[in-house]
Amino acid sequence: MISYGQAWGVLKPLVLFIFGMTIYAIFIFKFYLFVARRDIFKLNLKQYNRANHSGLKKLVAAFLYIVEYVLLFPLFIFIWFLVITILLTFLSRGQTGTDLLLVSIALVATVRITAYYNEDLSKDLAKMLPFALLGIFLVDISFFSFSNSFNLLKEIPPHWESIIYYLVFVIALEFILRLIHGFVSIFKKDNKEEKNK
Repeated sequence: MISYGQAWGVLKPLVLFIFGMTIYAIFIFKFYLFVARRDIFKLNLKQYNRANHSGLKKLVAAFLYIVEYVLLFPLFIFIWFLVITILLTFLSRGQTGTDLLLVSIALVATVRITAYYNEDLSKDLAKMLPFALLGIFLVDISFFSFSNSFNLLKEIPPHWESIIYYLVFVIALEFILRLIHGFVSIFKKDNKEEKNK
């Protein structure tokens, strides 16, 4: 005899798995599309620059650029670094907190570098780790130990100085990449103009 109580008892774990996997997949999809773009911010702060004088207009543009890349970009990098570190704690077996921090920031930096080379490559790198975690979860749920992950996360705060050095490095790397990209774009534009003449 089939009962609603028995059916719910059987279907409840299935519904929870489907819901959890769907939310995780959507989060990772939105997350990796965001982090893998060369131009992360589509804020278009230039639209708020209403200055009429050319010198003032450049000053306001520089201020808005600083808001975008000096205030928002470091916050974004820190959040992304934190998410990657947390995901790595679930995948790690015998790694130290220092190792996790190094791998996390290396992945963040690699995704940012490849975003300037080819955004498709950057997207593939950005989604690799989160979807590998989901794959391992689906194949072997016993692989994960929440207590080990939390213990590993507790090892990280004493390394706050290393975290700051890592974040400053990635922020400096982003500025260098933007400068190189800007110079390359100028030369490409000049070459196109010369060919069109």
